[in-house]
Amino acid sequence: MFDTLKEDIRNVFTRDPAARSVPEVIFCYPGLHALWLHRIAHWFWAQNLLFSARLISHVSRFLTGIEIHPGAKIGHRFFIDHGMGVVIGETTEIGNDVLMYQGVVLGGTSLEKKKRHPTIGNNVVIGTGAKILGPIKIGDGAKIGAGSVVIKPVLPGSTVVGIPGRIAEKHRELTADLEHGKLPDPVANAFNNLLRRQKEIENRLKKLEKYLQELNILLKNAPETDKNEEKFGCQ
Repeated sequence: MFDTLKEDIRNVFTRDPAARSVPEVIFCYPGLHALWLHRIAHWFWAQNLLFSARLISHVSRFLTGIEIHPGAKIGHRFFIDHGMGVVIGETTEIGNDVLMYQGVVLGGTSLEKKKRHPTIGNNVVIGTGAKILGPIKIGDGAKIGAGSVVIKPVLPGSTVVGIPGRIAEKHRELTADLEHGKLPDPVANAFNNLLRRQKEIENRLKKLEKYLQELNILLKNAPETDKNEEKFGCQ
């Protein structure tokens, strides 16, 4: 138990450069409090003490602004940064080393009592205000951009942005690097792609200009056609 608590505290220092001291982390990080209270609530849920589990989860929501259903399954080194407004549904499954920002919703799209919430793989980053809806799988190492609405499965290593979510980058090399500032900037990426394309076109134009210049020189240096031969050929 204490090893798990120590791992949680070390994880905060790894994920958040604003963390200064152990007391600050223990007393001033609602994402950590929500995780600890969820573990207690989940234990009661597993013992079929459903009311007690829901009551603990409700108290946690009141104290932290983070709502995690006691039925949700969460792996190791899960970190919620500035977690106000986060909602995690009952049948959600979250892997290891997942980083989640404020306002994220892992929601369901069905009223049936079955698997209806997302499954999040390992090493996933979910940006501010993102919504992941339905029993879909988010592959290992995926990144979900801020404000995205994801309703389809995401392949491992992919980057998703927009409403509805679309693939901005496919099969990126999987990595456990979940530091701040690593989420994609689709506007900057599009601008960089335009600059790269412009450079390619400029290089092709330079080659074409060089070819035309060489061709022009060859035509100027070519011997003039004998007028008599022209006339003879026309007779």
